[in-house]
Amino acid sequence: MKNGIARFEFFLTQLQTLLAKAAKQKNPALWLYQNNARTPLFMLEGLAKMYIGLHNKKKFSKLKEHFKLLEDVLGAIDYYDAFAKSFSANKNIPVTIVNYLHAQTREKIQSLNELLTEEGWLGAGAERIKKIQKKLSEADWLKEEDEVEAINKFYGTAIYEIVEFISKDKLHFDNVEADVHELRRKLRWLSIYPQALQGCIQLSKSKTSPKHLTKYLTKEITTSPYNKMPDSGDCKYFLLLNRDYFYALSWIIAELGKLKDSGLGVIAIKEALQQTGKISDADAYKKAYQLLGNKQPKLPQILRAAEGICKTFFDENNLEHLVIGIAAAK
Repeated sequence: MKNGIARFEFFLTQLQTLLAKAAKQKNPALWLYQNNARTPLFMLEGLAKMYIGLHNKKKFSKLKEHFKLLEDVLGAIDYYDAFAKSFSANKNIPVTIVNYLHAQTREKIQSLNELLTEEGWLGAGAERIKKIQKKLSEADWLKEEDEVEAINKFYGTAIYEIVEFISKDKLHFDNVEADVHELRRKLRWLSIYPQALQGCIQLSKSKTSPKHLTKYLTKEITTSPYNKMPDSGDCKYFLLLNRDYFYALSWIIAELGKLKDSGLGVIAIKEALQQTGKISDADAYKKAYQLLGNKQPKLPQILRAAEGICKTFFDENNLEHLVIGIAAAK
């Protein structure tokens, strides 16, 4: 079996096991959410995104749509559920807001239950996994050396597109979702691909590391299990990434995540206020800040903070130094 299809099968098996267990539950969607079905879906979506750029674009584009559809709904469940739990512990947040967020969580869970049946993941016509496996068996899988070379080129293209995304507005953020969250998504894929590829991407430590990277090499980052590459197994060729630049990537993803979550919390309360009563945008934001307290930064502050750390990160050309190149096993 070629390495490419083996990677898909690895995560499809995980997903299939979860689906089989979920099928026995009263609420399959809730069970999948609570048992981390989002992770194998992330990995499968990541693989499909990458292979779109490697070969069989049409085939992998369709596969990506299937994985993304489920992952997006699980993400929506997580969004409302996380804020509902967080705000329920805050005595300043009215129960009407928490109840709205809980209701949205239940609605998204119901949407996922319907999707699981309609798309053939669960139920009497549960043929989705088999159909995916059939499409994978028909793909034009590359030889290992050619595939790693293609992955190398794919990384270069992905990095170029991120730099272009940043430079098009000269690093000015106007919106938490469209700017901060979207940039973080793009950056995060660069850290997900190595996990999804199951060993053909490894980190390499350079003899010397630029001083500017020191600020990114925090204990939280350098000891994170997410920054440990999967075992190389029987891979004969590897794409090497510079370890310290990869840590810098991980740091910016984490920091943007904190800012994004802070901003989305404000937006979630604003939505709840407007969906449960008549209130203008301006008044809803003002009320949200009051409810969250003095320590809650306002959206313009969050956007400027994100701009600040991104300007430093991208001015240092950290992404451009991420990829070292291809190496063969000794």
